[in-house]
Amino acid sequence: MSGPVSRTVVPGLGVVTVAPLDVSPGSEELAVLHGWVGEERARFWGMVGKSAEEVDAIYRYLDSLETHHAFWVRLDGRPVALLQTYQPEHDPVGECYDVQPGDLGMHLLQAPPESGAAPVPGFTELLGTALAGHLFADPGVQRLVVEPDSRNDRALARLERTGFELGPEIRLPDKTARLAFLPRRRLQALLRARDLSHSSD
Repeated sequence: MSGPVSRTVVPGLGVVTVAPLDVSPGSEELAVLHGWVGEERARFWGMVGKSAEEVDAIYRYLDSLETHHAFWVRLDGRPVALLQTYQPEHDPVGECYDVQPGDLGMHLLQAPPESGAAPVPGFTELLGTALAGHLFADPGVQRLVVEPDSRNDRALARLERTGFELGPEIRLPDKTARLAFLPRRRLQALLRARDLSHSSD
């Protein structure tokens, strides 16, 4: 998989960097990711109970695709999230709504909280806005599309706080999901409001 490395300065949070997930044999990132997806809090990710080998195989397969990508997200050098993107027209979700030119699907899995660390107010919203800015750096992207499990009330509430517009429920092969959309115009307003500085290498 190819893709840019981006760097976003988030006031009050730190420096967020995004780079393609390392799926090479013995990858430390894959080892960390297996721990994340196996936790009960990540049950909506659908990988609880999968072995490290199974998780590795899934992400190596994704890496072979031109339409789906996985990115490792760090804050001041510390892993904080996995970002996945996909082209809706090449995914089952594209059969459930009217895909528009410039639509880009995304999934975000955050790292578990650090033991003893004080929570950062608004962390998820700040991180989500920074990552949306990374994705919209591609001028061809006009709207982000997400489809969390319709039962995941916390995720839906976070999406609304990040600026997403909730859409209809849809039925996917593995779940009933709720669509949500973030148009470019809304993201631009959020970036200005939060004074985020974005660059790509």
